Amino acid sequence: MRFLSTVKGYCSVGAILLLCKMYLISIIYFDLPLYEPFDYLQLFLSSLSSVAVLVLLLYVFARKLRAGSLLILHIILTGVLYGNLLYFRFYIDFVTLPILFQFQNVGGLSQSTVELMDTLDLVLFADTVFLLIWWLIKRPKPVRLNWRRKGLFTSTIILLIGLNIGIGQIGAGDQHDGSFNRTAKVSELGPVYYHGYDIYQTVRAELSSEFATKKDYEKAAAYLERTNKDVQSDYFGIAKGKNVILINLESTQQFVIGRKVKGEEITPFLNSLIKDSFYFDHVYHQTAQGKTSDAEFMFDQSLYPLSSGSVYVRRPDNEYIAMPEILAKSGYHSASFHGNVASFWNREEAYDAFGYNDFFSMNSYDVTEANSVNYGIKDGAFLEQSMPYLKSLEEPFYSKFLLLTNHFPFILDEEDILLDDADTGVDVVDRYFQTVRYQDEMLQNFFEDLKKSGLYENSVVVLIGDHYGISESYYDGIETYLDEELSTPEELDLQRVPLIIHVPGEEGKTIHHPGGQIDIQPTILHLLGTDTSPYPHFGQDLLADDRDSFVVLRDGDFITEDVTYTKQLCYDRATSKQTDMSRCAPFFEKRNKELYYSDAILNGDLLRFAE
Repeated sequence: MRFLSTVKGYCSVGAILLLCKMYLISIIYFDLPLYEPFDYLQLFLSSLSSVAVLVLLLYVFARKLRAGSLLILHIILTGVLYGNLLYFRFYIDFVTLPILFQFQNVGGLSQSTVELMDTLDLVLFADTVFLLIWWLIKRPKPVRLNWRRKGLFTSTIILLIGLNIGIGQIGAGDQHDGSFNRTAKVSELGPVYYHGYDIYQTVRAELSSEFATKKDYEKAAAYLERTNKDVQSDYFGIAKGKNVILINLESTQQFVIGRKVKGEEITPFLNSLIKDSFYFDHVYHQTAQGKTSDAEFMFDQSLYPLSSGSVYVRRPDNEYIAMPEILAKSGYHSASFHGNVASFWNREEAYDAFGYNDFFSMNSYDVTEANSVNYGIKDGAFLEQSMPYLKSLEEPFYSKFLLLTNHFPFILDEEDILLDDADTGVDVVDRYFQTVRYQDEMLQNFFEDLKKSGLYENSVVVLIGDHYGISESYYDGIETYLDEELSTPEELDLQRVPLIIHVPGEEGKTIHHPGGQIDIQPTILHLLGTDTSPYPHFGQDLLADDRDSFVVLRDGDFITEDVTYTKQLCYDRATSKQTDMSRCAPFFEKRNKELYYSDAILNGDLLRFAE
């Protein structure tokens, strides 16, 4: 009992509690790729190493060993772990340094954050409360440390960090997913070392543009030329001179299309529109932490988004060759419509860099308490009030609409609920179906207004989902709705988003080949008869029969015609069964180069060297 009254006893118990909490949270709450006993051992050793290093650092930089210092460390790390837990619950990802600096652009604590909290989370703070009470009652006296021991502590820190990195490399395998996938990196390094690695990567990326040269751009351009991304379809130029109206379907996933709740269609209008449109049912979202802004970026630029943070926030001063600038050469006027504030995701600056002529944000709309819900003005009021602005644009125009209502946590006013409760047992999923149904109804009204305005016949309308709405944390509700347990490949299939391209007068056609959001820009440009070969882009024309059906997700997962690679496992697409890794291995190098060269272009601001 005397040991428990000493500062050494206090710090020892505190360190053990911190280690246990870190390890248990990692294996229970974080969906890490842990398949073999070695994976669990590796995670435990990295957690042990990081806690030991942090405690030893307290000894090295302090004259005395103090219980209060350990308590402060415990509180900070508990906050970091809980912040990652809340973020992971929806984004299935970990907090990064750029995300912390983006709060002013995307809003901080909100109803979405509160939705992610659980009363059981209080258990995660029980040990912290215990240590606080112990410290207040016992007040263990500080112990002076000698320099000889500090030298030993420093050597031990270096040894532990080196050992952890070595073990991480042994467990990384040949896929090197940790370069792209933060869950893989956390499983290799543990949650504490991961944040150190993230800080290093962020600083490195920020310095890239200072050392970039034209040769770096030429290497990226040569890669794009070798991969032959400019295949054209038989539909090249069928919409030449027409307006483009791109509608971003907030949080809309492919699986809702054609489905019903208690006999009622979730998307009756979209279901009918598909019959007379080009419909792509295997397009995957490729967004990362920038979510909607990432999707927009791919629509306009056909580059992959950054792995960490948003391009809009981190790289608004870069040089770009985006859709508005390309179409301006053919006389197109460009405008974006969004019912939130102009600073949300730093759109005002980003749009200026992309070459948009007009940006209609919240100040352009009559936003009231009656016509707003959740993140802002309802889709119905937003689309209705946008119509006069749209009609005033000089034709031909390229316009982009960002819907809002179908946004987590999916809230509607009573009068806007047009679909019965799905009774999945998960409120978020039930509400999701209802907000998707509302969005569908408002889209039907918008199409009717387009026809009345006279714009419909001379416009290509592109409807595309931006990212998932239901994260893995709520898959229980999806499984209840589908009445089946989701396999790992089926979970990846939930990352599909609907893509509908409506060209009045053209016959409908459904395309099943895999594609991604990065393919939107070249597909639209080819329909308009614009040659994309002069412009750096990673996408391909989705209507081209001879294109390469290879889709890379931002976390390093990929999909081909025959195989799916996800969670560090390889699956046969036809059977959804796990298959030998040798079938996926040939695509790793291509995946790595795609993401590497796109990152190089963005971090190095390489488009400034383009002719």
